[in-house]
Amino acid sequence: MIRVLLADDHAMFRSGMRAVLDTQADFECVGEAADGRDAVAQAASLRPDVAVLDVRMPKLDGLAATEAIMSAPGNDTRVLVLTTYDSDEYVYRALRAGASGFLLKSLAPEELVSAMRVAARGDALIDPTVTRRLVSTFATSIEPAAAEPAELERLTSREREVLLLVADASSNAEIAAHLHVGEETVKTHVSRILAKLGLRDRVHAVVYAYRNGLVGGR
Repeated sequence: MIRVLLADDHAMFRSGMRAVLDTQADFECVGEAADGRDAVAQAASLRPDVAVLDVRMPKLDGLAATEAIMSAPGNDTRVLVLTTYDSDEYVYRALRAGASGFLLKSLAPEELVSAMRVAARGDALIDPTVTRRLVSTFATSIEPAAAEPAELERLTSREREVLLLVADASSNAEIAAHLHVGEETVKTHVSRILAKLGLRDRVHAVVYAYRNGLVGGR
């Protein structure tokens, strides 16, 4: 069962999403919050698997709430940030804060539910309309390290190739087509890359690749 906390200052949005979740056998909406401060408090007390936070909320915005939730000791909650604004600044701040996804509210309800499942299993998801522009932001805003870190030696040549494709914002399906392998094989490679490099999700793999000059920096 995936336990979800919904945080949005619009009651209609919360009730609509809760109604959608109630139709899903594998979801339970454990709490609702109308402001960011309450969202942080409920995340700490309820410890949901996924917290869905609107960017613009009173008392504490969704980005600050994400930072507070992710920095709490022993936190296991994954955060999805929702917004009506397709803003590079919002995307970058959300991911730097530790969010597992940044999605536009214009997505269909079933796509939001799918995104919650993705986050719950430990993967990251960014709305496809902003993904490649985000990567461009990484390329120009992150100063690459002076030398490659030693842990990169743990990667096989194929895993390194997959990391570069992930850093290019390629989806698992695109990587599979490029390498002429199945998507399950790609998922296995990505999981091993994250484990070997000590990364939380594929979005942070993108940051890692740019920060260490594997792409866009050298």
